[in-house]
Amino acid sequence: MDFSNFNAAEQAHMTKVIEKKQMQDFLRLYSNIVEKCFNTCCNDFTSKALSSKEETCISNCFDKYTKHTERVGARFAEANADTAAGGK
Repeated sequence: MDFSNFNAAEQAHMTKVIEKKQMQDFLRLYSNIVEKCFNTCCNDFTSKALSSKEETCISNCFDKYTKHTERVGARFAEANADTAAGGK
């Protein structure tokens, strides 16, 4: 977004709003990853420690979820760039 037509105080406020939103999005993503991977991988509650099978599952789950999120973000950025280029 272009905030060049805002005064310094408005620009600072908008920057804080965007940073807060980005942090909320990050925390939501992290929470979703933890919940999804825990529910998928952690099935044996007879021990406090994770089994090697659970550790491997969680690692694979996290890697897959992260790569998926990065790919979706990249596609969104491409679509956004195409839209911005078409609008100019």
